[in-house]
Amino acid sequence: MRKARAATARNRSQRATLRTALKKAKAPGAEATTRRDAASLLDRAARKGLIHRNTAARQKSRMARKAAAAK
Repeated sequence: MRKARAATARNRSQRATLRTALKKAKAPGAEATTRRDAASLLDRAARKGLIHRNTAARQKSRMARKAAAAK
């Protein structure tokens, strides 16, 4: 139970960080570095099993499409 509690707290923190980065990256005036950092966090979260790899790919694709449409 102690290990599960520690993992839950760690996952919750990482998920919150990821969500915040995604919101900043999807904002209308987001810079390329912000989007790159968010993509990196998505890749790491997928690799660690925090989110599914297809979810990470979908989020990255949506970010890229939104960035291309903004130009």
